[in-house]
Amino acid sequence: MTTTTGVPTLVRGRLGSALPFLVGGVLVVVMAVLPLLNISIPGILPGPTYTPGTLALLSLCLVFAALALSYNLLLGTSGMLSFGHALYFGAGAYGLGVALRFLEVPLWPGILIALLGGLVIALVTGSVAMRVNGIPFAMVTLAFAQAGSVLVRRNQQVTGGEEGLRLPVEHVPEWLVGVVNTRNLYWFTLVVLVVVYLVVLWVDRSRLGHLAQATRENELRVQVLGLHPYRAKLAVFIVAAGCASLSGIAYMLLQSGTQPSAVGADLTITVLVMVVLGGVGFRWGAIVGGVLYTILDQRLTVLARAEWIQDLPGVLRVPLSEPLFLLGVLFILVVLFLPGGIAGTVDAAIRRRRGERARAELTRMDDAADSRTEVSA
Repeated sequence: MTTTTGVPTLVRGRLGSALPFLVGGVLVVVMAVLPLLNISIPGILPGPTYTPGTLALLSLCLVFAALALSYNLLLGTSGMLSFGHALYFGAGAYGLGVALRFLEVPLWPGILIALLGGLVIALVTGSVAMRVNGIPFAMVTLAFAQAGSVLVRRNQQVTGGEEGLRLPVEHVPEWLVGVVNTRNLYWFTLVVLVVVYLVVLWVDRSRLGHLAQATRENELRVQVLGLHPYRAKLAVFIVAAGCASLSGIAYMLLQSGTQPSAVGADLTITVLVMVVLGGVGFRWGAIVGGVLYTILDQRLTVLARAEWIQDLPGVLRVPLSEPLFLLGVLFILVVLFLPGGIAGTVDAAIRRRRGERARAELTRMDDAADSRTEVSA
């Protein structure tokens, strides 16, 4: 009995644990070859997948998916609600531009300098912000983000002020510059997303991630056990900020520049909506939320300018011509009817199905045992 029922169960368990990695690997391969294919999705993509416009949109989706992943590491793993996460995204974008412009270094040393700058800023701000918890923590991170936004807007000589900072393309390899190289930029952003995902996965499955999750559930109990929740939360905070800075670097290269909005609190709220939409605590949910929100944001803007929208009565034309209104309605509907987000809803459905299968298996085994007992009697 142990042999006949245990081996299949063990095999199914191994396949179940390996299935997410297999699916993820297949998706990465599909995304990698997408620029070489001629796939059109009317209403969602602006053209075939090999065209620069579609590749630019998909690249932007990948950038914000990576940013959402980094924020999910904060909120989902550690339970830290931050309103200043965009500060580190902007630190990566502006850090790369400043390093290339004023230090006149090549691209790869510039990327390293921008990453180190984002990590140092995260270490300083995180050390201060995590002296408090909950809403006070969120307010302190918001204050840091606002301070960063003011510094960016007021330093015209360094950051370009309100006009933003242009990417010094003379220090960037030619294969990453211009519309003609959008395919290479797409592959670069895909690599960034994969790197961020692997870092987040490593943290979630490491001792650090387990300690951060325990701190999220009951910080006092962790302290009683003689552990150090402050250090764990600070380490996760810094790693998440580093991933956000890497996303900002990809954004700078993709857009050939950046604006002060990349540092503001509005971007953090947008990323929070992405994570909630996809499902807090689910890595693949953060990716789906980032991609879905970015596509909706870009395509609804195009839809708002459509002629048939302008011909509608005012009571319909006004809300339909405001993408933020439609996104807000979508967010409300998700919170009301899918409180766990897209990934949370799918996960709950899978768990229910597994529970039903397990109950059916137990019932079958009980019936088989009863029949053998009757035969023996």
